[in-house]
Amino acid sequence: MNTSHEDDGALQEQLALDGMYENYFLEYASYVILERAVPAVEDGLKPVQRRILHALKDMDDGRFNKVANVIGQAMQYHPHGDASIGEALVGMGQKGLVFDTQGNWGDIRTGDGAAAPRYIEVRLSKFAHDVVFNSDTTEWQLSYDGRKKEPVTLPVKFPLLLAQGVEGIAVGLSTKILPHNFCELIEASIEVLKHKPFQLYPDFPTGGLIDVSNYNDGQRGGKIRIRARIDELDKKTLVIREIPFGTTTTSVIESIVKASEAGKIKIKKPDKGSQAVEDNTAEKVEILIHLAPGTSPDITIDALYAFTDCEVSVSPNACVIIDEKPHFANVSEILRTCTDQTVGLLKRELEIRRHELMEKLLYSSLEKIFIENKIYRKIEECETFEAVLD
Repeated sequence: MNTSHEDDGALQEQLALDGMYENYFLEYASYVILERAVPAVEDGLKPVQRRILHALKDMDDGRFNKVANVIGQAMQYHPHGDASIGEALVGMGQKGLVFDTQGNWGDIRTGDGAAAPRYIEVRLSKFAHDVVFNSDTTEWQLSYDGRKKEPVTLPVKFPLLLAQGVEGIAVGLSTKILPHNFCELIEASIEVLKHKPFQLYPDFPTGGLIDVSNYNDGQRGGKIRIRARIDELDKKTLVIREIPFGTTTTSVIESIVKASEAGKIKIKKPDKGSQAVEDNTAEKVEILIHLAPGTSPDITIDALYAFTDCEVSVSPNACVIIDEKPHFANVSEILRTCTDQTVGLLKRELEIRRHELMEKLLYSSLEKIFIENKIYRKIEECETFEAVLD
């Protein structure tokens, strides 16, 4: 009898464990996809980015705020610690679109990190004020602890997702949308409104050359090649003035030195007085490559593209949240959705403004009638509330 009871208990425990794997893991996966890693198509923001913008709007008085204070404010809405908030905030600041920044925010070209949050400052840009916020058209929800209100999505009137780009890894899927040129996005949106065809390709803050023959409109399975811009300074020296997106001057130099040591490219051997590869990057990228005697610059340029990070391949993967579910889309679909949403938001803002003006007009008219017809005298003569209403 005891053995039978033990077997029943083991079976119940096994069934409970199966339920945990089936339900808990799916809940966790859904949470990571919807609440952390993948942006919503409505505003192009991950939850942490949306909460940072909302926190900054709460704090906004026109002056710069210490990033450490912004992180603390955002923690009221984002329950994942200061490190993730600070990393997301710096990433948005380096893109220079929705933030005005002050201090050392690092450099995506060299890979240098930003200064500590207590030393750098941030505020919302005029662009962010104009296109990101409108409390009248925002849908609100309670924050994770029920103490605050936060936006479900922000009413962004611009394809911010395509302008900034995004990268995220969730459970079972990932997203990688490349950044695009600000003016080209506006021009493409105009073509959408005119129902005309358009082409839209990535554009990178680090510059470089791009091969988009296999871009596939940013969908899964596509691929682009990005090359550094290499010029011949003289017969003995090459100069790199732009680097591929996703690399840094340090990683490019390390790949060149490694290729040289493997005998794949021929550069000058370093001596006490000079280096074979010099990094003179300041305001602009400048990497000097000193060639070995008798080496062809053209052949070396081809070898740099073949064997170093002077050429990299990137596989885009446009995944966004639509109606609370992840969808694999393409760049054209995302732009059309953002454009339609912008039109809808502008229409709602005009309708709200018209309603406000109508209320003001009707109130003024009612007040005028009340005084001109001396209705207040008739009210004074009334003995019941019903008579007042009549």
